[in-house]
This record gives sequence, C-alpha cells and structure tokens, in this order.
Amino acid sequence: MSVIDFKYSDERFADIQMLRYRLDNFDRLTLKQKLLVYCLSQATLWGRDITFDQFGKYNLKIRKVLETIYLIYKGERECEDFNAFEIYLKRVWFANGIYHHYGSDKFVPGFSEDFFCKAFRELPESALPTDECQTAEELLKELVSVIFNPDVMPVKVNKKDGEDLVKTSACNFYENVSQKEVEEYYSSIKDADDDEPLSYGLNTSVVKKDGVISEETWYAEGKYGKAIKQIIYWLEQAADVADTGKQREIIESLIKYYRFGNLRDFNKYCIEWVGDCESPIDFINGFIEVYDDPLGMKGTWEGLVEYRDEEGTRRTKLISDNAQWFEDNSPVDPRFKKACVKGVSANVICAAMLGGGEYPSTAIGINLPNADWIRARHGSKSVTISNIISAYDEAARGNGFKEEFVIDAETIELIKKYGEIGDIIHTDLHECLGHGSGQLLPGVDPDALKAYGNTIEEARADLFGLYYAADAKLVELGLLPDMEAYKATYYTYIMNGMLTQLARIKKGNNIEEAHMRNRALISRWCYEEGKADNVIELVKRDGKTFVKVNSYEKLRALFARLLAEIQRIKSEGDYDAARQIVESYAVKVDADVHDEILARYKSLNIPPYKGFINPVLIPVKDENGNVTDVDVDYTESYEHQMLRYSKEYATLI
Repeated sequence: MSVIDFKYSDERFADIQMLRYRLDNFDRLTLKQKLLVYCLSQATLWGRDITFDQFGKYNLKIRKVLETIYLIYKGERECEDFNAFEIYLKRVWFANGIYHHYGSDKFVPGFSEDFFCKAFRELPESALPTDECQTAEELLKELVSVIFNPDVMPVKVNKKDGEDLVKTSACNFYENVSQKEVEEYYSSIKDADDDEPLSYGLNTSVVKKDGVISEETWYAEGKYGKAIKQIIYWLEQAADVADTGKQREIIESLIKYYRFGNLRDFNKYCIEWVGDCESPIDFINGFIEVYDDPLGMKGTWEGLVEYRDEEGTRRTKLISDNAQWFEDNSPVDPRFKKACVKGVSANVICAAMLGGGEYPSTAIGINLPNADWIRARHGSKSVTISNIISAYDEAARGNGFKEEFVIDAETIELIKKYGEIGDIIHTDLHECLGHGSGQLLPGVDPDALKAYGNTIEEARADLFGLYYAADAKLVELGLLPDMEAYKATYYTYIMNGMLTQLARIKKGNNIEEAHMRNRALISRWCYEEGKADNVIELVKRDGKTFVKVNSYEKLRALFARLLAEIQRIKSEGDYDAARQIVESYAVKVDADVHDEILARYKSLNIPPYKGFINPVLIPVKDENGNVTDVDVDYTESYEHQMLRYSKEYATLI
C-alpha cells in the first residue's frame, strides 16, 4: 500500500477550517480487510443525497444549481459577488444544505439576488433540476424565495418553547402537519405493552393528504429508494468480504431492513450488531441520530467506516471491564441503576470514511444503539475516534486559545499537562458508560421528554463522565496519572459551557443545538447552585471575563447532585422538569458576554468549527484485474471532493 501526501490542515472559509485525518496503521490490515473497508466506504458515500434532502426540502435543487453556476459561469470571477457565491457554496456543501450545521440558521448569502438571477438565466435548461410542469422561471422564483427571503423557512430545527416545532422547522421530515397532529398520531400507534418497542418514526416522513395522516417509509422501494439501492449493492459486496460469518450475517440483517423498512428488522440488526465485539472492522450505516428532528424521532442518515486502534482500545477495555463498578457507585437513586450491566463494549477506532450526518463535521465519540431497551438487555457499543481527535489536537497547537481564555498561567500549565488525556478519558466515559448507564422505570415512554430528550440525554452522559473523571478509581486503573489531572477537564468544561462555546452562536441568537444546550445547562446550573460556597466565579480583568474554579471538590459534588436529578428526569420521563431545567439554564444567552467572546475569538482568527476532507481509497489491480491492495490518497481538495461526490454519488437529483 502507498500513502499519497498527508497534511492535517487544508483550507479555511467563513467560520470553518477544513482538516484531514490520517488512516493510521491502515497498512497493517489484510487485503480482505482493506477490501471490506473499501466496500463499506462506498456504501457510506452513497447516502449523501439522503442527508441533503432530510435537512431541507430545497437543498438538492439549490446544490445542483449552485454547482452548475460554479462550473460554467462565464462572467467575472474575481469580483465580490462571485467570491461570496463561492463561500456560500462551500458552506452549503459543509452543512449538507442551506442551514448552519450547528446553529441551524439559514445562511445569509453575501452575493446579490441580481447576480444569482443573471447567472441562473445563463444556464442551459437541460442542466436545471425542474420538476414536472415547472418552467425555469418558476424554479428561479422558488429558489430566490428560499435563498434570499429571511422569513421563508428560516431555521432547520426550531426548539423555541411555546411554538409549533414542526411547522416552524425547515427539516424535511413532515408535510402539512402540526406538532400536535404528529404527537397524537404516534400516541395512537404506539404499543405500550410491546416488550421490544420499535423506534417509532425513525425511518419515515409524516404527511397529511386529503386530511389523512400517514407515514412514507424510507426503504428500497419507497422514499430515498434510488440511494438505498446503491447502499444495498455495496453492502452486498461488503458481505462477500466480511471478516467472519457473524459479521456477514449482521450486514445481511441491515440489507433486509433497507429492503423492507421494517423497524422489527432494525431491532434485530441492532441486537446482532451490538453483539459483535470481535471484528476489527466495523461500521455505522443508516437512519441513526435524531438531533435534526425538533421532536427527536426522525433519524438522520449517516455513515462511518472504522477499524480498531488496538493500542487505544486497551484503555477503553479497562473502562468497559469495570462497567458494573461504575454503575453501582453512581450517585443516582438505586431505582434508576442497572442491577446487571450487559454487553458494554468500548473501542478506540480510526475513521476510514465519513458520510451523511457525520461528514464533513463529525463526532469524536459515538455510543449506539439508541434504543434504551436494547442497551438494557443487550448492551451498547462505544467508540472514541482517535485519528479525528489527533487532527483536532494538531490544528489547535499554538493558536493562542488558552492564553486568551484561561484565567492564569498556573491553570494554563495544568491544561497543557493534563488537558489532552483528560478530554480523551471524559469522552471515553461519556460514550462507553454514560449513555449506557441507568434505566427507565417500567412503563416510561422513551420519547416522554419530547423536544428536550436529546439535551437531557447528552447532559446525563457528560455528567457521568465528569463525576468519574475525578474518581481515584481512574488513577487506580492507570487511566489518569494522578488526582490532579481531572482539574484540567473540569476547568475547560466549565469555561466552554459558560463562555467559549458562545463563539459558535450567531449574535442575537439563543442556544439551539442539543450538545451546546447540555454544556450550558451543566455549567450554568453549577455556577448558580454553587454561589453560596463560591465554587465558580466569573472574574473580570481588563474588560475580559474569565472562569475561576475555587473548589474542584465542591464542583464534583455539584456534578453528582445534577447527575442524580438528570437521571431521575430521564428514568421517570418527567417532561415538566426537563422543560424547566433546560429553559432555565440551557437556552438564553447574555448579550454582553456573547459580544465579548465573539470579539476575542475574532482577534485570534480561530475558526470556531472544523470539518474533514475524506481520504480517497483506490483499489490497486494487477494485469489480470485482480485487486492486490488499496491505496490511500490524501491530496484531493475540498472543492474537488464535493463536486466529485455530487457527480458520482447523485441519486435523488
């Protein structure tokens, strides 16, 4: 195998820096394993159009028109309008649509409407994505309204309390229905006595036609069928080179689910998948996370191909081997603890290909499956993605962030000494054990917390990790070097939740994204509850705000109290308490502090968001056409990759 030109950092635009990730030790895989990675990677890339369509009804049309203009525009390219147009297109690629990938707001184009209309009218009609009976001018009018009118479909996912979250969200999961109608529909079809409950609504659109509400299923012969058939084809190729018979059966179970769209088949696939802890090659492929649905039910399509980082996995195995100890010693009510923790597996992995909702922006850790009953009976799989973390760490070196936002030199040194390992261990605890800990009380609907469920779940996992990050058990296990290490994690977490994550929010907006709400909730709750003991201070120096932690021990006690309450809310399905705690601590933004953080970030010239360019996997063939190896090419540019994907993997436009 040859590796072609690797470098971590590539380019910057808007508020984004593009990075690359290295496929460490890929050459140690066998040829069969490399072929498995290749086939699974193809299955991952074929889902891209699904994610674009899920994130907005007009995203695919807009992408097609923007790309066509970009490729054949004959006017002046070195002008303000075209430069702004190029940045807008790159943002659309990055976000899988016209809404910010984190903040959910619709992008404001920096180019004029006149520029767009003129460029559009110069396109050949054969290149336009017009619907049947739609003229080019009608398409133009449609797109101009969506792109330029700030009042038309302004936000992808609206979570504002008191509003109809379905009607006011632009995500493309619902048509002609209200939030009340959707909630009543699912209440009417759920089987409360089902011993193996379905993930209702995970793979469907809800539509109302002629006054009748129904679901359109996403499967091979239904909605998204053209893309799903391509995914199935490459999954079939992957099954032929699977590592083991068990892995082949797992892939075939996923294929069956894609063919028929039956959620019983999805449950079966999840159970089989979570039971395979031995295969060094693994993958995620399907309608998985529900953060992009305001009601927390619809699964965004995503893909990830991975292979095990053997060195790092030795660390996570220590955590998973002690899962019962962590569960037993958790500071939550015994009613909410699992008497017997089952099937917790945790691996450190290298990402080999990202797709759908995991591309270009991706997580650093994942815990699946999401169904609580499967976690309780069959366990869960957790991964920490080492090569993605390495890319982030490399990009952050020497950028001046710590010097600007950390309160003093002593704390900076603490973070330099312990920060990286502390963050890794917190992520491991969050993914390996946090999401898999605790249990719902009998009869509690997994969707009881509705729009607040995602924030509560992320807070629960984060608090679990924070509480145990300061436990002597981690030093005993050799996971942390000493009892000072956790302080770096605590400081950076509170600093991020109260201050620095505000750089990711548009001026004047509230916090909408579930992970950001979670961090704000924890940090602000601890700040308010710890005031009597002065646990956390906000200190002003030279007009700048800093976090000061006066007692790390008392902060841990606050984390324990909050974890107990968040677990209670989850276990009892206490919607009113979830709403109260999220709305009180996790949503509102102090305008003055926000302005300050934005200005300080701007002075550092640090893009608040990072994303990734995928490597290109290239099968190497001998003179007889037999594949003898798989090369890894890191030289493809962001622009070329996006245009190539739109050409090679287009199915829905």
